[in-house]
Amino acid sequence: MKLYNTLTRKKEEFKPIGKEVKIYSCGPTVYDSPHIGNLRAFIFADLLKRYLKFKKYKIKHVMNITDIDDKLIKKSKGKKEKLKQITKKYTKVFFDALSSLNIEKADIYPRATEHIKEMSEIVEKLLKKNLAYKTTDGIYFNIKKFKPYGKLSGLKKQNLKKTKSRIDKDEYDKSNARDFALWKFHTKEDGEISWQTSLGKGRPGWHIECSAMSSKYLGQPFDIHTGGIDLVFPHHENEIAQSEAAFGKKFVKYWIHNEHLIINGRKMSKSLGNFYTLEDLLKKYNTNTLRYLLLSTHYRQKLNLTEQSLKAAEKAVFRIMEFLSSENKKESKEIPILIKKTEKEFISALDDDLNISKALATIFNFIRKSNKLGSGKKSKELIKKINSVLGLKIEKQKIPKEVKELVDKREKARKNKEWKEADKLRDKIKKLGFQLDDTTKGVKIKKIK
Repeated sequence: MKLYNTLTRKKEEFKPIGKEVKIYSCGPTVYDSPHIGNLRAFIFADLLKRYLKFKKYKIKHVMNITDIDDKLIKKSKGKKEKLKQITKKYTKVFFDALSSLNIEKADIYPRATEHIKEMSEIVEKLLKKNLAYKTTDGIYFNIKKFKPYGKLSGLKKQNLKKTKSRIDKDEYDKSNARDFALWKFHTKEDGEISWQTSLGKGRPGWHIECSAMSSKYLGQPFDIHTGGIDLVFPHHENEIAQSEAAFGKKFVKYWIHNEHLIINGRKMSKSLGNFYTLEDLLKKYNTNTLRYLLLSTHYRQKLNLTEQSLKAAEKAVFRIMEFLSSENKKESKEIPILIKKTEKEFISALDDDLNISKALATIFNFIRKSNKLGSGKKSKELIKKINSVLGLKIEKQKIPKEVKELVDKREKARKNKEWKEADKLRDKIKKLGFQLDDTTKGVKIKKIK
């Protein structure tokens, strides 16, 4: 199995450090509902984890909950009780979204506010090593003293040497390679939100949070760190710097980042009116359709969400569910050979840096051929096994009561040889989105896609 490592900028054979694959995924900042782009990152981490399990690896997965940062302080107006209300509400929204999309839960969801002690200990280490320094407003990491700074994002070292400034914001422009805040001393704007530690009264910088939580639960080094491509710099670059500088060892072996999700070829933005949450899209499409769409494009390619791509995803899911809910037929002698070939091709595709497009093509090729040869129990068992990686919720085709009643009326009309009436009823059924196939074993009802 090969995965593209952002750190080395090439595909590398996956070789876990120990018997258990340790994965850390950057989780949500719980100040608002996650948008559909955030959810792509969580779906990607889920696909990776499911496939590693498919290949019989043992997994330990940690995903943080950021419940303190600049955005949350601003939204809560520095009120502790308001902060708790906001984070409680949107943590629930986040977990509800995971459940809806059938995303397997991580083993541990550490919250930043519960790990202030671990964060302050790392900052103390950096101060003792003279890799961090105090100012009137906080404690900063000195990037010039960490020679490998820029190795993940590819920032040129000559640009780093020119920096003589620092920045206390959690997020900043991608060209701003500056000393970053590890600890922020209390200000009026922070209101009631602060912690008293050996560092002084204040709160952590965003970047130190992930270093503290990942190191506590996974140790160093651990196998895989996932996240969106937008986190490469500054967040992940800063994680590496402060972690490796503090502990004196490699932080992460494989850095794996998913690309952006775009809407109709444009960046998602509230100002453009193309900003969508899961709740927005569930008004028109079910969770299987959305999950399929979010995993169906290779993770290192931009995913273009359009009405057309959503309809295509809906149709693809329908084909899989239709196959699984179809009546078992007598399977030909060719089916076991086809099953073996399909599983091999599916594994080969995902072994190549999770080439999901190729893997999905393999599945639909199998469904098409199996339908011709006779799809039975063994064929369906293969698709169910493969679906342990896809993570779709298996649903039986549901026929509405109104359609069933019209079918019964049509059957009576046919028995009475009232052919015109039977044809009218068939047309009514078709308008409701269902087609009828008259067979020797009776009428079969299928949803039209």
